[in-house]
Amino acid sequence: MDIFESRLKELRKEKGITQKQLALSLQTTDDSIFSWEKGRSQPSIELIRRLAIFFEVSADYLLGLEDETGKKTYIVGSFNNFNNSGTFKI
Repeated sequence: MDIFESRLKELRKEKGITQKQLALSLQTTDDSIFSWEKGRSQPSIELIRRLAIFFEVSADYLLGLEDETGKKTYIVGSFNNFNNSGTFKI
């Protein structure tokens, strides 16, 4: 299970709401929530923003880029091949 999927499900259960209740709050469908939690699809940027606001967490937390304390979970420069000028390096 991807970090987003598990965090979404965990946050929803901690709040004690169903997929349908979350969907109504976000103005989306319960099928969408189900698909996100199962990893079958991913929400749009706008819906990630709504999720972060609804659960009072950062988008970085939802996406696995930071932990519960707000500490970044990646090492700068470890996940891309761009240099400071913005050009791609091999």
